[in-house]
Amino acid sequence: MENHKYAVVDIETTGHSSASGDRIIQLAIVFIENSKIVDTFTTFINPEKSIPFFIQDLTKITDKDVQHAPLFEVIGSKVLDLLQDHIFVAHNIHFDLPFLQKELQRVGLPKLVCKTMDTVEFTKLMFPNLFSYKLQDIATELHIPLEVAHRADDDALATGYLLLKCIERLESLPLKTIELLHKRSFQLKSNLSILFFDVLAEKRKQYDAAKYPMYRGIPLKEVEKEHAASHIFSISYPNTKELKTTLFLKGLPHFEERQGQFAFMDEIQYALEKRSETVCEAETGIGKTLGYLLPATIYGLTQQKPVIISTYTTHLIDQLVLEEIPKLTTILSIPIRVAKLKGMQHYIDLYRFWQHVQLDDESYDETFTIMQILVWLTITDEGDLTELNVSGGGQLFVDKIRKTSFSKAVEEREIDFYERALRKSEKCDILVTNHAMIMAERDRDKKLLSHGCAMIIDEAHQVIHASMSRKERIFSYTTWKYVLGQFGTLDTDHLLGNLALLHIPLALRIRLEKQFVEVVESFDQAISIIIRSVPTIKGHSKTTKRMSALEDLDLQASIFLIVASSLQTFILSAKSIITAYGNSKLDDQANVLLNEWEYWIRELEIKVSEWDEIFLQDEAVEAKWLEMDTRSIPGSLTIIKRSLNYQKDIKEALDPLRESGAVIWTSGTLTVPSNRHFITSQLGLSTNVPIHQYRAASDYYNGAELLIMEDMPDIKQVSQSDYIEAVAEAIVQTVLVTEGRCFVLFTSQDMLRKTVEIIQDTNLLEDYMLFAQGMTSGSRMRILKSFQRFSKSVLFGTNSFWEGVDVPGDALSVIIMVRLPFSSPDDPLYKKRAELLSVNGQNPFTAYSLPEAVLRFRQGFGRLIRSSNDKGVFIVLDRRIETKSYGSDFLQAIPNIPIKKVTLENMVLELENWYTNEG
Repeated sequence: MENHKYAVVDIETTGHSSASGDRIIQLAIVFIENSKIVDTFTTFINPEKSIPFFIQDLTKITDKDVQHAPLFEVIGSKVLDLLQDHIFVAHNIHFDLPFLQKELQRVGLPKLVCKTMDTVEFTKLMFPNLFSYKLQDIATELHIPLEVAHRADDDALATGYLLLKCIERLESLPLKTIELLHKRSFQLKSNLSILFFDVLAEKRKQYDAAKYPMYRGIPLKEVEKEHAASHIFSISYPNTKELKTTLFLKGLPHFEERQGQFAFMDEIQYALEKRSETVCEAETGIGKTLGYLLPATIYGLTQQKPVIISTYTTHLIDQLVLEEIPKLTTILSIPIRVAKLKGMQHYIDLYRFWQHVQLDDESYDETFTIMQILVWLTITDEGDLTELNVSGGGQLFVDKIRKTSFSKAVEEREIDFYERALRKSEKCDILVTNHAMIMAERDRDKKLLSHGCAMIIDEAHQVIHASMSRKERIFSYTTWKYVLGQFGTLDTDHLLGNLALLHIPLALRIRLEKQFVEVVESFDQAISIIIRSVPTIKGHSKTTKRMSALEDLDLQASIFLIVASSLQTFILSAKSIITAYGNSKLDDQANVLLNEWEYWIRELEIKVSEWDEIFLQDEAVEAKWLEMDTRSIPGSLTIIKRSLNYQKDIKEALDPLRESGAVIWTSGTLTVPSNRHFITSQLGLSTNVPIHQYRAASDYYNGAELLIMEDMPDIKQVSQSDYIEAVAEAIVQTVLVTEGRCFVLFTSQDMLRKTVEIIQDTNLLEDYMLFAQGMTSGSRMRILKSFQRFSKSVLFGTNSFWEGVDVPGDALSVIIMVRLPFSSPDDPLYKKRAELLSVNGQNPFTAYSLPEAVLRFRQGFGRLIRSSNDKGVFIVLDRRIETKSYGSDFLQAIPNIPIKKVTLENMVLELENWYTNEG
């Protein structure tokens, strides 16, 4: 391969904008030739200004470090000389190179002229299944040394090693994959095509047809053939404490018995043997997962049928398969056959993907995503599209290649990832799936879970959400306009305009266009009527959010019928024309166009079904409401429909599975003190199903303390703005004394935003990184990762954020609960539930509102202590926890820890003493 010289550059700066006066404080270059690091250069640079505290926190570079360092004016010409005749490499080159160019320009030096390579772009291509592409996260996953992240010398060295790893991965790919990548590499944003060409030329010299199976010219990873050999092991459940301890120590040398774990295991074993149904609430600290896995695996092996384990999220499925079950394999010293099974739409349709590879791409995002998938297909075992980490634009392409039907050809069935997963699920000991698969089982012609011998449902309380999500329907204006926008008109380069390629007569195309225009006009008219029907808020409220129950709006069904009718007319015409003219012999381009039409018509049919269910069907037990933001109309318009008949839904889904064997429900939070059956009744379980509770050892929570602020104003007695000011003051004082690592939990997004804005306006926390749900961009997991990266950081979230968030160790030291987590009485979903309870003669507050809030309170507290070594303070600002009779329900719901009532002034002293003594 041709020898290129690389200069891998990283800079640390006082901020993001050279034009606004930010300066470089450290610069490092790593030089690479012949696939080896040959030299390095690093220097601090005096920025002639103070380094902001959050930059000091991030980089650990202080004003003292740069005090006697050279100015950029002094070293600029040397830096320019060093970089000449090299390919400029950086991790996110769009920051480092422009910033450096601006600095060169500022000191009167010429612009650096060079080829570039971005290791973010390169890594996304070569490792398309990494969770994150931040350098620190990549280094951890790929085992690249990175001693101190956000220091230019360490970052540049890590980036150099990363470049070499990416080149190594590229060289390992099959020839056909490299050819397909090279063809598209000229559309990339950095000059990676140089590398693709060099590796391709070298590969052609040494190529042998290797071990990669092909699908129509696309290389796939070779998967181990399925063996028909018997899988019988003689193993029995360890009935005594001594046998359990011996077994665990055999595989986990540092194992220590946890309080409740063995009793929990015995209950699981008893239920499995008796084929009974049971509920097991196991607090954090019990060792729940291994506690149910061990008896479940032994039972599955003896029955020679899989035990089905269901959990809520993809992350938890991966955690089971990649972390917990391997521990069990070590403990039992036998191979455990594990299978994962998700819904069909999670898997790639290879035929559809192959069709897209034949065509020219529409955009950079599509090109890039195709390249990522080409590499991914050579490394994936399961073909699960959730493994891919693609951009937002790339996700639109991924949606086009999801599997939606069973393969017809024998050749395709053999290599199809979904059908391979089905075959594997029938020959395993543990089958891991998700709650959504359980809820969908009764609707399948071919039952996928009927061959199990028992069912364990982890995160059992989330089955309620899975049921609601399955029957939830969401109308999104922007999604609808996106789907409708794919069709365009005859004079555009969209679906209607491209119909000419299928040789459809002009008269038919004009008729189809006319029908489509009627669809768009009736849809736009319906949206205008909906928006006009939303009542305006009286007074001088600054809130821009609107929420209204659909039944409260003055809407006539006729306008919705017109939209549905025009859509059905257009869809029928489109289908008949495509069927009639799509059967002629077509070239590749026309074939793909035909498939595009079929895909978008299918999407339109889904939208028609949603429209019908939301606007034209009414169930007795459902809530329908509208949400929008007046700053973005109609773009923000969303209408949600949720069925509240989930008890019946869950019962019907579980009844067939109950016939196969035991059903075991487990979670960390399944009860509340005032209503033991609050969750189980929503799960449709009889009160005859036993509920067992397993508590962590009393010393597990030795590091926890609860403080109640007794001088906070009563929100019922003061204005919201006064209350928010008091909340902001309490947060600021807490953060300053604890130096961050703080969660602030709200019940309202509006109150969260106003509080954050007040804190930002005061500049009292300017040295801290503030991350806020709904204000900071990025997904929940991305915000959480960012929060963990900074020691001086604060995270603001609502109910929906803190459920399921896990922050172990000293990444979290304080939780502030602004208000007890009751649902808003104005929430349409809550209002409908309350209405149904009242009709049945129940008190909505005691039967639903209070236990739901107590459960959330438990879950909020559960974020604080995730191991026996953790320490932290839980601060409640809502005085109702001591002034209302129901306050004791909240306090009884958490472990027995010290509880103190303090003023704001005393709270600061208490926190100072707490962290001094505990530190």
